[in-house]
Amino acid sequence: MRFLEKFSCTQFQTKATKLFAFYYHPKTQLHTYLKPPKANQILKRHLNSNCPTKALSLFRELLRKSLPTIDSYSLLFVLKACTQKSSSVEGKQLHALVIKLGFEHVIHLQTSLVNMYSTTCNIVDARKLFDEMPDKNVVCWTTLISAYVDNRKPNTALQLFRQMQMNNVQPDQITVTVALSACADLGALDVGEWIHASIRREKGLNVDLCLKNALINMYAKCGDIEVARRLFDSLRRKDVTTWTSMIVGHALHGQAEEALNLFAKMKETRESPKKKKKKNDGCNGGASSIVPNDVTFIGVLMSCSHAGMVEEGKRQFRSMVEDYGLKPKDSHYGCMVDLFCRAGMLEEAYDFISKMPVRANAVVWRTLLGACSLNGSVELGSKVRQKLLELEPAHVGDSVVLSNIYAAEGMWERKMTVRDQMTKQRRSPGCSSIEVGSGISEFVASDDNHP
Repeated sequence: MRFLEKFSCTQFQTKATKLFAFYYHPKTQLHTYLKPPKANQILKRHLNSNCPTKALSLFRELLRKSLPTIDSYSLLFVLKACTQKSSSVEGKQLHALVIKLGFEHVIHLQTSLVNMYSTTCNIVDARKLFDEMPDKNVVCWTTLISAYVDNRKPNTALQLFRQMQMNNVQPDQITVTVALSACADLGALDVGEWIHASIRREKGLNVDLCLKNALINMYAKCGDIEVARRLFDSLRRKDVTTWTSMIVGHALHGQAEEALNLFAKMKETRESPKKKKKKNDGCNGGASSIVPNDVTFIGVLMSCSHAGMVEEGKRQFRSMVEDYGLKPKDSHYGCMVDLFCRAGMLEEAYDFISKMPVRANAVVWRTLLGACSLNGSVELGSKVRQKLLELEPAHVGDSVVLSNIYAAEGMWERKMTVRDQMTKQRRSPGCSSIEVGSGISEFVASDDNHP
C-alpha cells in the first residue's frame, strides 16, 4: 500500500516485529496442533457466537506456534473479530501482517480492512486503502459508501455513489439501500426520488424488504410523508423496521395521532391469533412476530411529546420497560425530558433527570436549559448550567443561553458576569444545507466563499 511505503523494507520489518511483539511469548505453546482448516473453523465459530476476544486469543496462539499455519481466511476471520470489537490498534497490526504475508491484494481482505477502519472511525485510512485497490467490485464500493454514512458524512457518500455509477459499476440492492439512507440523513428528496426512479427502471435489481423500508424512511425524513405512507400501505409484508420507520415519520411531522394509532395497529397485528407466519422477502420477521424495539418507542415518545400527552408518555415509557423488557437509552430519557419541558413541567423534568439510573448526558440537560430559556426560569436555569459545566465546561453555547435568560429578566449584572466568565472559544456556527439539482450544498451565515 502506497501510504505505508514510506518505510523501507528493513524499517517495515522492524516496525512489524514491534507491532506483533505482544503476540509472541517463548513460554506459550499450543496444547494441540491446529491445522489451518481446523483453526479457521474454530475462528469462524467464535465469530458466529459473538466472541471476538476468543477469536483474537486463538489467533495469537497460532502466531506464536508458526506463521505458515495462517492463511488468508484466518486473517479474514480475525479482521472481522477486530471489527466487532472496534479495536483500532489490533486492526492496524493485522493490516501490517496482511502486507507482511503478501495477502494485500486479496479483495476480501481489502474490503474487510476498509470496514474495520470505518468501524474504528478512521475514515481517512479507509479511503486511502480503497483508492489504492487496483480492482474494485460492488462490495468494495458499497463498503466505503456505508463507511461515510456511518461516520456522518452522507454528502460524500452520495458523491461516491455517483462516482461508482460513472465507473460503470452496477449497484446492488444493498448499495441502493445505503444511498437512500444518506439521502434521509441529508434531506435530499430530489436525489432520493431519482434513486427511486432508477429502481423502477432496473429490472434485475432485487427489491427486498430492506430496500422498501429504506424508501419509506427516506421519504418520511425528507418531508414527503404522504408518499411514505402510500408505500407503507402498499406493502403486504412488514417487519418491525417497516412499522417503526412509518411511526417515526409521523412523529417527526407532528402527526402524533397517526403515529400512536399506527403503533396500536402494530401491536394488534402481533397479537392477532388469525395471522399466519409468512416467509419474509427481505429482512427479519413475518407479520405475526412483530415486536416493537427501542427505536419504535422513540417514535412513540416523540409523538406523545409533540401532542402534550404527558400521562400517555409516562405509560408508554413504563410499558417499554415492563412489558417488553427494553432498557431505556439516552434517547428515550431525552424524549421524556422533552415531554415534560414542552408541557411546561420543568421541575418534574429536573426530578426525572436527577432520578435517572444512569448519569444524564449533556444533551438531556441542554434540553432542559432550552426550556428554562423559553419559560424564563432563572434559578432552575442556573442549576442546570452548573450541571452542564461538570459535563462540558468548554461548551460556550450553554453560557450564551444562560446569559440570554438573565437578559430577558432584566438581570444585567448577572448577564455580564456570565459573559465575562466565557472563554475566548468561539461558538461553532450553525450550518445550513440546500439541495440544488443533484448536489447538496452547505453554507453558514454571511458565507462569501460559497457560490
